[in-house]
Amino acid sequence: MSSYYEKFIATGEVKCIDEEIPFEIPSSWEWCRICHISNSYIGLTYKPSDISEQGTIVLRSSNIQQGKLSLNDLVRVNSDIPEKLYVQNNDILICARNGSKRLVGKSAIINGIKEPMTFGAFMAICKTSLYEYVYLFLQSDVFFSQLREVSGTTTINQLTQNNFNSFLIPIPPRVEQMRIANKFAELVPYIERYSYSQDNLDLLNKSIGDLLKKSILQEAIQGKLVSQVAEEGTAQELLEEIRQEKQRLVKEGKLKKSALTDSVIYKGDDNKYYERINGQVIEIELPFEYPNNWAILRLKDICQLTDGKKKLGKGVCLDAKYLRGKSSATIIEKGRFVLTGDNIILVDGENSGEVFTVPQDGYMGSTFKQLWLSAVMWKPYVLAFILFYKSELRNSKRGAAIPHLNKEFFYNLPIGIPPLAEQKRIAFQINKLFQLIK
Repeated sequence: MSSYYEKFIATGEVKCIDEEIPFEIPSSWEWCRICHISNSYIGLTYKPSDISEQGTIVLRSSNIQQGKLSLNDLVRVNSDIPEKLYVQNNDILICARNGSKRLVGKSAIINGIKEPMTFGAFMAICKTSLYEYVYLFLQSDVFFSQLREVSGTTTINQLTQNNFNSFLIPIPPRVEQMRIANKFAELVPYIERYSYSQDNLDLLNKSIGDLLKKSILQEAIQGKLVSQVAEEGTAQELLEEIRQEKQRLVKEGKLKKSALTDSVIYKGDDNKYYERINGQVIEIELPFEYPNNWAILRLKDICQLTDGKKKLGKGVCLDAKYLRGKSSATIIEKGRFVLTGDNIILVDGENSGEVFTVPQDGYMGSTFKQLWLSAVMWKPYVLAFILFYKSELRNSKRGAAIPHLNKEFFYNLPIGIPPLAEQKRIAFQINKLFQLIK
């Protein structure tokens, strides 16, 4: 491959730029900096007091929708506007700065101007006679790969004027540019149709995936996902271990005395289910039939919601965004302390019922409760049970200002208890099938 060189007019210096060239182009094409074929400007800075119902339109990021100019959401200002900041037909409007990184670089060609317009300080305008071709370049990965390279060097999501001017663009002959633009215009309806179909297909796939997962979990929690093995015994022996565990934790101050409620659920000779609570027996309805070697409890018998320990000292704030890996951690100095490996559950907001395992010691946010799970049980099995009821937990929220988890509904969910070995086999099979769905 031949080498590429750049000559700097001011100094006469010639520099090899092979490392910057992303691919070979036809011999009739040329690589150049975008500043050599265009002029670009950053937009107008204005104060809130400049905003007026009768002023000049200021185009912003929201005025670029699906690669086209949209005038549905307009802001107007009364202020002095430099001549160069008025937009003209065929200018290319670019989002140069935004809180969302994915929006930086989106663009649209301005056309159909019926009154004077300018553009905001977080926007840029590219003026070029090659606007049809340059606009296509701005939609390409050739542009966005260069944008990713420069925007990754700062904590601010932005495209600076200097960076934009330095971007490399492959330039075909003028007639070929027009043929490329015309061919793209022919393809746009097909692209949009495919994109719409793909979006619907993705939504359908997600819906099917969610339904499959729900079905798998339902099979699991009623004993139909794996077979029962006689050699594994019954779950009755686990009940005594659970009772002793709770008594010990109450003595240690780790659980409240209310956790010791005496409740037993069993099937009578008439094949109906009954619950004995503090000596009183009542007939109850359960959502499923359970295998005969399983025991049945209320969720409160193996799960408790607590506030965690109060503690002073610096620690990571375990908010929901951090636990989902979507933001960096902040440090706080006091609150409810939880340890690595503890389970915490969202109790406020639209995702009530979502469970997280704590990745490191820290303070859980105010929207959480610590979730105690009986060590006698196999944790992945219990978490799978809670996941099955996630939508029901979310829909059962209480509270007007900030809806929160309905603890009574949570605690009273009936859970089938298989022998420990079967719990492990169920959890393994759930994980295996979920991976296949992915």
